[in-house]
Amino acid sequence: MPLRLFYVATAADDLTTRSIQSMHSHRVLLLAHGSSDPRWCETFEKLASPSLAAIPDAAIAYMELSEPSLDAEVARAASEGVHKVTVLPLFLAAGRHLRQDVPAMLDKLSEEHGLSIELATPIGEHPLLGDAIRHIVEERLGA
Repeated sequence: MPLRLFYVATAADDLTTRSIQSMHSHRVLLLAHGSSDPRWCETFEKLASPSLAAIPDAAIAYMELSEPSLDAEVARAASEGVHKVTVLPLFLAAGRHLRQDVPAMLDKLSEEHGLSIELATPIGEHPLLGDAIRHIVEERLGA
């Protein structure tokens, strides 16, 4: 199945409770690169925590070096009857991993598990992230 790139609505985009509840057969996976350093993973798990709490059945997955792996989370989704998975990369930009490696992985997983898997654009391309960075810089300069 071919992958399509698109934006996933964020809380700031005013997702309604109704639209969140309608995702029962749709799983959102927040994808991070992964690291052998558990402190690195803790950073992403903290960052993902509000989204995981707000979106039913959302999960974090790692591309490599950490667990749960992307492979394991897609397999779990399939075993739980999920039909569609959206992978939202917690990356600042689309480099080689998001242009080549991840699409190849998702094509293989989609074929293997019979799921529709869509790759969203990385969070770094969302205009609100630039505003958040500006806010943090201004806050740090004022401290």
